[in-house]
Amino acid sequence: MFNDLCTPPELNARNRLPIHHPDYCYPSSKNPYWTKLKEYSHQVYSDNATESQKGTWSSRFCGKAGASASSGKLHVEIGCNAGHVILEWAAKKKDHDFIGIDWKFKPIFRAADKARGRGIDNLIFLRAHAERLQFMFGPNEIDHLYLFFPDPWPKKSQWKNRFVNESRLREIAPVMNPGGIFHIKTDHPAYFEWMLEAVSHVSDLWEITEMTRDLHQGHPNPQQLKIPDVTLFESLFIKDGIKIQSIKLKRLNTKAT
Repeated sequence: MFNDLCTPPELNARNRLPIHHPDYCYPSSKNPYWTKLKEYSHQVYSDNATESQKGTWSSRFCGKAGASASSGKLHVEIGCNAGHVILEWAAKKKDHDFIGIDWKFKPIFRAADKARGRGIDNLIFLRAHAERLQFMFGPNEIDHLYLFFPDPWPKKSQWKNRFVNESRLREIAPVMNPGGIFHIKTDHPAYFEWMLEAVSHVSDLWEITEMTRDLHQGHPNPQQLKIPDVTLFESLFIKDGIKIQSIKLKRLNTKAT
């Protein structure tokens, strides 16, 4: 689904509002895949249209095979790339619903093409900025949220760009179902410590249920792990002997402020 126009209809890079602003509108794009995504209008929502189904995403899955209405848990992967992991999840758990988010046009097109080719109908893709997650989903709508290997922005001057921070955890909390799990993995130790510090400031909303600085330490041969048990990046990190840090946060049944 697409919504090519917003008010005002065109906002250039100089005067458009910040991405996190409630009134932000996605501008038109000259990327050829911006148009190609319309070939998958029933499986891909792009730009402004990604915020048109807030609170009603379950209804988008009503047409999946053997289902008159969706009652499955909603899984959302941030940074799904071309869908390598979420495609396998959706194929294995037909009674659950899945949404993959990525801001890059071509990978989303490739992911949707794979899903159609495999007949996977419990999976939708959003070409959108994950920073606007709270505008894409309604209260308590997400049961499982995943963020694997986000950009660590290693330079101090870049830290403000890191996705995981105290403010973001507070923004995300309302869209998570109480008891829902937010799973994060990273290969960057400094970013992981940054995450733990952020989590320590939101103990009123989130509880750590699992935390490790070496996720695959107990595995006899982690290089044998395949998608979806690991991501493409993760398999490369494992081959290079890089430890994977992982944390799972449970959304507490408390009101976000």
